[in-house]
Amino acid sequence: MTRTVVESKTKTVIIGFDEPFCVIGERINPTGRKKLAAELEMDNFDTVLKDALEQVACGATVLDVNSGAVFTNKMAVDPRYADNNFTEPPLMKALIEIIQSVVDVPLCIDSSVPAALEAGLLACEGRPLLNSVTGEEERLERILPLVKKYNVPVVAISNDDTGISQDPDVRFAVAKKIVQRAADFGIPAHDIVVDPLVMPVGAMGSAGQQVFALVRRLREELGVNTTCGASNISFGLPQRHGINAAFLPMAITAGMTSAIMNPVRQAEMEAIRAANFLMNHDANGGEWIRFAKVLEAVEAGATFAEASAAASAATSGRRGGRRARSE
Repeated sequence: MTRTVVESKTKTVIIGFDEPFCVIGERINPTGRKKLAAELEMDNFDTVLKDALEQVACGATVLDVNSGAVFTNKMAVDPRYADNNFTEPPLMKALIEIIQSVVDVPLCIDSSVPAALEAGLLACEGRPLLNSVTGEEERLERILPLVKKYNVPVVAISNDDTGISQDPDVRFAVAKKIVQRAADFGIPAHDIVVDPLVMPVGAMGSAGQQVFALVRRLREELGVNTTCGASNISFGLPQRHGINAAFLPMAITAGMTSAIMNPVRQAEMEAIRAANFLMNHDANGGEWIRFAKVLEAVEAGATFAEASAAASAATSGRRGGRRARSE
């Protein structure tokens, strides 16, 4: 059974077919978040700290850390800030260090800049997930040596030098190519987590069916774990959370083992908790019963984030200092 191991200093998370669904919190990402980008430009990490704590309390077992900020004001003074190779490595290091100071879950280092990925690898405690490699030749040659050097798992995105294909067979072929090239570097298939690329169902009616079939094929033929940007399925549509909440259990049933998503959304997290129970990945329903208390607090007037934080605080003192396996 394929098991992808990611670790922090004190916690181990296993992504696998027989494991609870791995929620990778997406919020620490300045792309499209002007307020966060502006704060980071001023070395203000208040929102980062809030997002880290809130996402873990709400159920994220891994946190994605993206350093793709655009420093507009600094760029006007110093043109070096227009180059991501200059801005991202020190920012990634700072983000990793401050996040590790407040939460103990494993991290997913997310950047298109190889130097930023390596800066994150050097700063990370434990065994992070690297995000990402693609089927593009240059990317394969730059990223796979890092994966081998640091002995970490990597997200493999199913696009190549020709772009993103709408044909699922082509996306499967790209994933297979990445797995094979990784093997040439001595990287095992269990350390490859494939993102088969979820298309928006509003633009392609068969997007859900496509990805479910593709996930099954990736599991059965390549034996790899899978992930996705969960909200892509509902892009451009109204009432997106209902679509996301329906999509995630269906993807889990098809064999998807993780998703990069916003765990502060109640509908999506409720769907995942229920799916874990129904897939027999929640022994005796213990996690569902604990989660039901959060839902009861929400019904009593708390926000989902507040109720989750209170539940997390109530249980945090019961765990010892030895390495814990995240649930």
